[in-house]
Amino acid sequence: MTSAVQGERQTVGSLSPSRAADFKSCPLLYRFRSIDKIPQRPTKDKARGTLVHAVLDRLFDLPAGSRTYESAAALVEPEWATLAAAEPETAELFAAGELDGWLDSARRMVAGYFALEDPTRLEPAAREQLVEAVLDLPGDAGLALRGYVDRLDVAPTGEMRVVDYKTGSIPRQAYEAKALFQLKFYALVLWRTRGTVPHTLKLMYLADRDSLSYRPDAEELERFERTLVAVWKAIERALETRDFRANPSKLCGWCDYQQLCPSRGGTLPPFPDPA
Repeated sequence: MTSAVQGERQTVGSLSPSRAADFKSCPLLYRFRSIDKIPQRPTKDKARGTLVHAVLDRLFDLPAGSRTYESAAALVEPEWATLAAAEPETAELFAAGELDGWLDSARRMVAGYFALEDPTRLEPAAREQLVEAVLDLPGDAGLALRGYVDRLDVAPTGEMRVVDYKTGSIPRQAYEAKALFQLKFYALVLWRTRGTVPHTLKLMYLADRDSLSYRPDAEELERFERTLVAVWKAIERALETRDFRANPSKLCGWCDYQQLCPSRGGTLPPFPDPA
């Protein structure tokens, strides 16, 4: 990847939490999404996640006393209209008579949020905010990190809580570290830009009406930073050789790119021109 300027700093490339996680789980998936830039197919589950995130974001535009479930549920249909207008291919997923039941499922997700916390007692410091930092690499260039935080809460004492809404199921204990990867990424960026380690990382699983909270520390985030640098170096090596290997796993059945994956009997497309 070509160098770019991030503010006054020269950068060799950038990583988001999703793209870093892609490469860690399957380098070929990273290639399809980040290099070939093959669009993912829309699904009802992805659309519901987008819709519920939009509703919970809009909820905090209301005065604190008006942040009731009824107010949030009333936002579902207008936010769906906005999403459907922006993504016609998503609207086409629904046959006649299917949409009402699907919208009800989104409202149940919203109700799950209210089972977990009381938004009338919160004033988020930021919502859907882009956070960015540049990590040092050998030489003069750096690696840009960027991503969007669902919600950032800051206490009067300055303690930060990073919150992410999830519409899937809460992971089993063995998979908690993988689930927290995204929030550790945000915690690292916030630490490097604000000088304070976030006090709490919180994943809210709306369907299960349960949450997963974690307290990071500086030593752990330093290790995580080294992990991201190692991921980027591995990406650079794969770019040099044009060798992004598939990593077959149980997740392959949900992959959008099975027809292109050699491990599933598919044929790789030509590697894109560097330009």
